[in-house]
Amino acid sequence: MELWIWVAAGVLLVLLVPSIRIIGPDQVGLVIKRLSFKKLKEGEVVAFQGEAGYQADLLLPGWRFKLWILYSVSKHPMVQIPAGQIGVVIAQVGKPLDPGAKSGVYKPEFGDFRDLRKFMGLGGQKGVQRPVLPPGTVAPIHPVGFLVITKDRVYGVPISPELQAEKKLGPATWGLKPEDFTVTVIEPLMRQLPDGTSKRVDVVGIVETFEGPPLEPGDIAGRLEGFSDLADLERNGADDLTLVNAVLNSKNKLHNNYQDYQAFLDHGGRIGIQHDPLLYGAYNLNPFLVRVRRVPMVVVEQGEVAVIKSYVGLEPRDVSGAEFRFGTLVRPGHRGIWREPLRTGKYALNPYCYDHEIVPTYILTLNWALQTSEAHKLDRHLSQIVAKSREGFVFRIDLQVQIHIPDVQAPRVISAVGTMANLVDEVLQAAVGNHFRDKLQSMPAIMFIENRQRVQEEALHHISQQLKVYNVDTRGVFIQDVILPDQLVEVLTQREIANQQIQTYRKQQEAETVRIETEKQRGTADQQAELARSMVGIEIARNQASARVAQAEGEATYLEKVGTAKAAEVRAVGLARAEAYAKQVQALGADNTALVNVITALATSQQPFVPEVYVGGNEARGAADALYATLTGLLRKGGLSAVLGPGEGKTSAT
Repeated sequence: MELWIWVAAGVLLVLLVPSIRIIGPDQVGLVIKRLSFKKLKEGEVVAFQGEAGYQADLLLPGWRFKLWILYSVSKHPMVQIPAGQIGVVIAQVGKPLDPGAKSGVYKPEFGDFRDLRKFMGLGGQKGVQRPVLPPGTVAPIHPVGFLVITKDRVYGVPISPELQAEKKLGPATWGLKPEDFTVTVIEPLMRQLPDGTSKRVDVVGIVETFEGPPLEPGDIAGRLEGFSDLADLERNGADDLTLVNAVLNSKNKLHNNYQDYQAFLDHGGRIGIQHDPLLYGAYNLNPFLVRVRRVPMVVVEQGEVAVIKSYVGLEPRDVSGAEFRFGTLVRPGHRGIWREPLRTGKYALNPYCYDHEIVPTYILTLNWALQTSEAHKLDRHLSQIVAKSREGFVFRIDLQVQIHIPDVQAPRVISAVGTMANLVDEVLQAAVGNHFRDKLQSMPAIMFIENRQRVQEEALHHISQQLKVYNVDTRGVFIQDVILPDQLVEVLTQREIANQQIQTYRKQQEAETVRIETEKQRGTADQQAELARSMVGIEIARNQASARVAQAEGEATYLEKVGTAKAAEVRAVGLARAEAYAKQVQALGADNTALVNVITALATSQQPFVPEVYVGGNEARGAADALYATLTGLLRKGGLSAVLGPGEGKTSAT
């Protein structure tokens, strides 16, 4: 009896102890049924109704019992998605994919593929599943029902002969790279510059999808619901700016930025390049269905506009007007060149759908010289203008041209010339270079040099007229430098030396003239005191002369008056004497009257009448003779007037 008990106990131990399964906390137990009267259908690999083979139900962490005689249990690690990685799920069970499909239809009830029974019961399909497992996922996913691919490993047991033949499964097994199984991060790039510094480059993610209906004929990119929303806005009278914003307004929120690929397809998503790009952020994208390329944003700096050339949108409809003959302009949302440019800002435009041309709206300086502008590099293909004069002298001209493109005219300019490079290299190069070559060949070299300003003004007028046709304003044309041929330089140098010598001689002559004038001024300055004294003397003399004139005039008046008075006196005296003499003559006779007057005159005169030498003789006779002799001498000398005085003689004679 006791032996039987021990045998029974031993049998139980043999049966029960191996049937106890200890599943670790990060493990699952895959159950395989050894024996069953039911058989799996052809093509099935997981048993849901107790068939022999892989069982649909897993053993979760803990102590679990499975009779080892009927079941074997293999332990497998739970699926764990590390940070920064994603897990792509591939179903090895389920219905076949729809014709043309590359992934299985997803339903929210599938969750994170923990419940294989629900997956199969709701019509799950074999193949790549559309959602991915996000970073940090830890899930007991059936290792036969699903393979989960991560960057570093593959979870699950491959059952297809091809996969079983692979010694080591990994991303390369499906034609992908390990980095394809990481979170897609859109962030600025740092570009290394030649000077060793770094520059931030803003980027967007351009999405390409690999599953969905084909694009409409003529389309090159898919946009949810097409451009019907823009057509509605246009019919409702929206302005150009509203249409631009509608184009830039992404519809990515409808499918969670391509992370919900089933929603993308449900909203009409199509295969191929997608119109709406991804902005900055981190995205869990299925690498089997979505690929992202990073491209720079459209950055429009201050003083610039971006002219948009659209390759997608509504049918072209020209709105440029009848007067514009250089192509067509369209409203935003149509294919063609938009008549409304983009102004300062950053724009998430898909370069596969929209091309852009940056047009400077500041005054643009272009150099026909060895150096180029550091601001824009548009003149990098321009060089010195080489031209010949009429005599055959070869000139090299450094030229600077300033142009301006108004922002509202930028689309017209680009429609006419294509690009800013074409405007400079094709239009300006021809207009400027040919003008100066023609001008130089039509005039002598010396005339060109001497009339440089006039040539510059004519060039400004000519180039302005040429660019006006393209809606470009010319702000200035400046001849920076003229490089002359050596022969002409030698001639001009000698001429200039001669001119300088002439100028030197003239300056020396002027210096001598100035020196003489200076000496004269210095002498004049030295004589200023004497000159002042002379001028004062002249003034004094002038005043004295005036005084003398006044005095003379006074004296003349006095003398005139006195003379008149004296004349009257003399006349009166004379008349009185005459009357007296007449009476004397009547009384005494003429001779005696004369003798009496003589004696009277002698008596009143100071003339001595007694001789200083006396000759003796008869005294009476002698005195008379002496007196007679004296009078006779006086009469001889002056006549009677000497004796009688002026006026008296005349009267006496009378």
